[in-house]
Amino acid sequence: MLNAFKRGFIVLAGIALQFGFAIMIRLFFYKYLGIITILYSFISILIVLIILKDSTRLSNDLPWMILILIFPIFGTILLITLGKNYSKNKLLKSIFNYENKYKDLLVQKEEITKEIEDKKMDNIRYLINRTKHFVSTNNDVTYYPFGEIFYPELLKELQKAEKFIFMEYFIIKEGVMWDGILKILKEKALQGVEVRILYDDMGSIAMLSTDYGKKLAPYGIKCIPFNKLSPFRGIFMNNRDHRKMTIIDGKVAFSGGVNLSDEYININSKLGIWKDNGIKIVGDAIWNLTVMFLTLWNANRNEDIDITKFKYDFKKKEKNKGYVIPYSVAPLHKDLIGEDVYINMINSAKDYLFIMTPYLIIDTDMVNALCRASKRGVDVRIIVPGIPDKKIVYTQTTSFFKVLHENGVKIYKYTNGFVHSKVFLSDDIRAVVGTINMDYRSLYLHFENGIYMEQVKMIQDIRDDFEKTFKEGKELDDNDVKTGFIKALWQAILRLFAPLF
Repeated sequence: MLNAFKRGFIVLAGIALQFGFAIMIRLFFYKYLGIITILYSFISILIVLIILKDSTRLSNDLPWMILILIFPIFGTILLITLGKNYSKNKLLKSIFNYENKYKDLLVQKEEITKEIEDKKMDNIRYLINRTKHFVSTNNDVTYYPFGEIFYPELLKELQKAEKFIFMEYFIIKEGVMWDGILKILKEKALQGVEVRILYDDMGSIAMLSTDYGKKLAPYGIKCIPFNKLSPFRGIFMNNRDHRKMTIIDGKVAFSGGVNLSDEYININSKLGIWKDNGIKIVGDAIWNLTVMFLTLWNANRNEDIDITKFKYDFKKKEKNKGYVIPYSVAPLHKDLIGEDVYINMINSAKDYLFIMTPYLIIDTDMVNALCRASKRGVDVRIIVPGIPDKKIVYTQTTSFFKVLHENGVKIYKYTNGFVHSKVFLSDDIRAVVGTINMDYRSLYLHFENGIYMEQVKMIQDIRDDFEKTFKEGKELDDNDVKTGFIKALWQAILRLFAPLF
């Protein structure tokens, strides 16, 4: 993604162009200035009314409306460039087509559907209805509270690969972690294992060479960058592949917050202790992740005629393992699946709701849901980093502390370092672990993946992780959330334009 400074430069440059254009109009069309001004204003108001009419998330659309009203030409150009208009993008259309093509392969078992209906498990019903992914009960799930615990397990399972290895990550960076993985991938490719790597081009910029895929090809490894950077691609540059998953033979899969870079396993971390997590699945739910990966892969390469060859049939059927549904988030649809799942979790919480997130840049729907939960007696706690990775983003995060604190939501700073985990947990019953941050980029713009679980035994391990992390953090009090006038004003400005950053 473009960092905040680059985006700020784009906005400032656009404003300068706007003024330049206005001066040019005054010089060359002075006689007709009144008519032009009226036309200018009418068009900007019309665009704003169209946005308002179709808006379902007003707090996300409000900055666009303000920008267009103040700077009609620049605001409109920016909306066309960065807004949601995917109909003309070849790759996005291909992804959408593959989603439709593969949805019939995600078959929901009728007996599980009946269980969901009988138990009125509304959160799962939403995911089944809106994502078309299926929920399964035949799974063993393991939770890893730190990247350095997750990493050896990943290596061990990679060593067992016999047929294929699929890896999809936002960041791949050469170093100790990636070297250990790549060594195994080369060995497995030499043995005839199908190895495919999909990484985000912008996420790994300056970390991998632009021809990195060509460098891996002689080893028999297929590697492609997602959404390769181009100055002529327009809106799609803003939509990144933020997913993180490894699928091995269809038998075991990994996901969570961990990217493939040394700081994620606490090697050379500049932000203190890097608090992240991983999750391992063995069971039927892996097929959801496999289809997610192959959707993006074949949208880029159109390689597989029949993807069912990558599905593993788990003969052993477990009982009472709980419900697991990996799901995808993609900026292709009107539904904001990532945010809706989180809000559903908030609304269904009865006793407690615990959250870990690196960023807290949320819209009014999320703010109000968190406040309402606290007001009805739910113990709502949010863990954020003690050491931020991006200062301007952290300033936006802190802008929400006061209103949440005043409404009873407890904010904890992880004083040991940086929190990168993205976890929701409620009532010892349900949890979400995945890649979805509580910010506009994850909730509105990126390709993401999450794993929703209910009545899974492993949820107790997530509870234990939260309890330990609370003890290692600092709960913010009234003095901690106070802000001076200048800082409050700066926070308000940043929050207003948060969707643009």
